Amino acid sequence: MCGIIGYVGGREAAPILMEGLRRLEYRGYDSAGLCVADAKGRLTLVRAVGKLSKLDDKVREAPLKGRSGVGHSRWATHGRPTEENAHPHTDCSGKLVVIHNGIIENYLELKAELQAAGHAFRSETDTEVAAHLIEQELKVLAKGKTAFAPDFKEPMLFEAVRLAFQRISGAYAIAVLWAETPGMLVAVKTASPLVVGLGEGEAFLASDVPAFLEHTRKAVFLDDGEMAVLRRESVSFFKLSGAKIDKKPQTIAWDRAMAEKAGFKHFMLKEIHEQPQTVADTLRGRLYPLKSGALAAETGLSAHVLSGIDRVELLACGTAHHAGLIGKYLVERLAGLPAEAEMASEFRYRDPIVDPKALVVAISQSGETADTLSAVRLAKGRGLKVLSICNCLGSALTREADFNLYTHCGPEFGVASTKAFSGQLAALAAFALHLGLARGTLDEKRARALIDEIVRLPGLLRQVLKLDAQAQELAKRFFKVRDFLYIGRHVNYPIALEGALKLKEISYIHAEGYPAGEMKHGPIALIDETMPVVAIATQSAVFEKMLSNVEEAKARGAIVIALCTEGEKRLLGRADHILWLPKTDEFLSPILNVVPLQLLAYHIANLLGCDVDQPRNLAKSVTVE
Repeated sequence: MCGIIGYVGGREAAPILMEGLRRLEYRGYDSAGLCVADAKGRLTLVRAVGKLSKLDDKVREAPLKGRSGVGHSRWATHGRPTEENAHPHTDCSGKLVVIHNGIIENYLELKAELQAAGHAFRSETDTEVAAHLIEQELKVLAKGKTAFAPDFKEPMLFEAVRLAFQRISGAYAIAVLWAETPGMLVAVKTASPLVVGLGEGEAFLASDVPAFLEHTRKAVFLDDGEMAVLRRESVSFFKLSGAKIDKKPQTIAWDRAMAEKAGFKHFMLKEIHEQPQTVADTLRGRLYPLKSGALAAETGLSAHVLSGIDRVELLACGTAHHAGLIGKYLVERLAGLPAEAEMASEFRYRDPIVDPKALVVAISQSGETADTLSAVRLAKGRGLKVLSICNCLGSALTREADFNLYTHCGPEFGVASTKAFSGQLAALAAFALHLGLARGTLDEKRARALIDEIVRLPGLLRQVLKLDAQAQELAKRFFKVRDFLYIGRHVNYPIALEGALKLKEISYIHAEGYPAGEMKHGPIALIDETMPVVAIATQSAVFEKMLSNVEEAKARGAIVIALCTEGEKRLLGRADHILWLPKTDEFLSPILNVVPLQLLAYHIANLLGCDVDQPRNLAKSVTVE
């Protein structure tokens, strides 16, 4: 997730672009950059690493002059946070610049082709490929420029961008500025957000409406596969096929704070609803090809390395530890390897006996968690290789690790993790899939069947999010209760832990997560007619066992709230409230099942008037022991 801003109009562009970036800084803060074009087509580009204030200092020292331009605040996905990797990126000539939010899946293939054609790359990013590919198309079109006469340059840029993005696959929101057409921006969008702001004698382009909200409230949201051409006097919209389309502007009624949250009351609720995109972005480009390097190309974990592993140790803290517990089930099921998931704070102090052929998988949203870092250093000190699953490129964990698998979730502002957890589960599923293929425990037929289920997850998550209203009704019924019990079995036991943790974190209600089979060993004593018991009872090999556990709870007077797979009738009459979820593979079901529990916790905390995004006593990243 990055922030992009563009402007074409009659005012100086740089101050407008900088203010827009300030409004978008929540989307990325690894680095930032601006490029402004004056009327003669002279481009001035400035970039800086770190917070936006670094770029602001540079712009103040040497003000940029020009009435059109683009700006970018980066959340790194490909390439470290450096000035060379900051946006905007240029082509070989330095006359064309692009800014990008998203992931170009086939950038390695395109980069090799362009290098063979003589293009020299300056960065480690996937984005730079777009600049060079557009440059290549411009060269071809220039040879037949009479087809665009008399004013051939503007239509030629549009056509070059259009043709380039017929070859690019992935998620992208792109803005292009060319020195030959300084009063024009071309934009194209698929999967990543992009919105056009319509002013009087000026036009704006941004990832989110807060970037231009103080200038205009008239906005046009681009849909997938659409392009926009922005000029001072007009904005035109097209399909990627080149067909012109009409789009109606909307009037934005949000205030600036609500606009940053896309109309949601809290960042946490916004991030819960971003999970379909989070899972899609994390899985993008990581499933195929099955046996020829999808994982190796990104992480360095080749099939040879994977086939030599005989054990997996998953280390993490908090919500990431719950992801690790699910990862244990995935590794054992798909790769046939023994796996252990351990709290990093415990691993580092128990003088662990390690298997020299084990792979350590360290999971962290921030990559700065003190206990996880210390556990990784201990493991590396004993000769083990480490794979990080992390959301923050360039973080301490990713520098310590031998291999890195990024979750591509974008910044997460709610202290209680939601979309980062889903991204971790998606990354673990991709890792376990390739581990099983490399070891021969998963044949190609079973792998393809599993991938068919995996690629359905974003759509299924959108269905699950429709339970929001039902979760809100349950919250109204139970927000004054002081104790909750969450139960689950097998791969969904960690979801019981995570559901209870979310409720504790943000509502301060006491909640416990237990393996359902352990109820008779103590927790059942807590149950009476005032106790809500949340049962994760979706379709699984242990469903009948869960059914018995629900019966045990009901026999003691519990109020049972059950998560159940659509079409399953056996919980009718046994559970007091049922949340119906779409069917998926049992080992992928945690990604769906966690969402209604996040929603329930959110709505309870909101009704209690709690500070949902910044709960008391908690920090987003635990950087001290």
